[in-house]
Amino acid sequence: MAASCVRRAVLSQILSRRRAAGHLGRISAGRSSMTSASVAGNHLTCWETGRGTRSGGGRGRGGSGGLWAVAFSLFGSSDQRDDRQKKEDEIILLLKKAKLSLSQGHIHEASELLHQAVFLAHQTNNTQAIIYTYSLMANLAYVQGQLDNAEKLFKAAMSFLLSGGTPQDDNAVIEMSLKLATIYAEQNKAELAEHGFGFCTESLRSKLERLKAVPPEEQTEDQEILRKDTNLLLGLTLDSRARYRTATMHLNQARQDYEDALNICRQEQGDTHPQTLVLMSDLATILDLQGRHDDALVLVQQAVDLSRSAGHPDQHILLGNMAGILLHTGRLQDSVQVYQEALGLAQQAGDQEAMDKIQEGLKEVKKRKDQEKEGQRS
Repeated sequence: MAASCVRRAVLSQILSRRRAAGHLGRISAGRSSMTSASVAGNHLTCWETGRGTRSGGGRGRGGSGGLWAVAFSLFGSSDQRDDRQKKEDEIILLLKKAKLSLSQGHIHEASELLHQAVFLAHQTNNTQAIIYTYSLMANLAYVQGQLDNAEKLFKAAMSFLLSGGTPQDDNAVIEMSLKLATIYAEQNKAELAEHGFGFCTESLRSKLERLKAVPPEEQTEDQEILRKDTNLLLGLTLDSRARYRTATMHLNQARQDYEDALNICRQEQGDTHPQTLVLMSDLATILDLQGRHDDALVLVQQAVDLSRSAGHPDQHILLGNMAGILLHTGRLQDSVQVYQEALGLAQQAGDQEAMDKIQEGLKEVKKRKDQEKEGQRS
């Protein structure tokens, strides 16, 4: 599990973020557009595990604090410093500097620091450090749109994992496979993307069946943590595949994936967890795209109501989705009111991207109203 934890915090950062026109909610794969879980680069997806959170942090670029704590625990130190240990300390320092550079938006400087870190890791044959740094380098390449380079780096990290004896169904390997499947989805390599997502879901479901077969009285705490971790990784995989399937207009399959991901999130994280509400909103978007506007409205209304009581950090995104669905049902005045509420919250949050999208929605409502007036005159 320790090897798995070191890469887990960078997983959610590389998941895609495109969505269909007319909605603020995340429904497909991409790097730049706003989603329910990622707004202006601030990744708020919370697939929490038994040992941490499957979430990026630091404006979507630097990773979470827990990730760096893992780095320290991996490389460690002692009072007696030999050359190898000194180089490990150098690696830690380089990674800390790289994180700081990323948080300040100095991408080129961060890249240079990561290259220095991986060079030292190779010098000392520190496999853990190599895998960790390659993962960060791959993630950086991804957010820069360098998909080919990101693919190569993720494959290199996975190669070191497998050559070290990590089994193919280890969660760390499956996480890497999910990253690659997401890249293939963005590259429009449909066969590779479907194969990658399929490998992840089938491997995780098989693993869960084996874990569930252990009698309750024989289960250890570590086994329960692994079960939850594996189930949440399955939810994250289904969530990602749903977006890809929506992008390719396989809406029935996307809806099923979202429903399964939502069930997992409710089971493991509760009805009011931020990720549960995000998935409810995303599923409502799919229903809306399928013309099931009334069903979509009921679901997104539930998500909005729960977000108010739970203090959801992206309540304005959920409201924006609801306003779009109201627009599609023809309730134009209600749509305007909800859009205006969403706009006020987006302004409070300083979320310019959301504000732009909400303004687009308001313009669409005005256009519809003008069309209705023209129809009445004629």
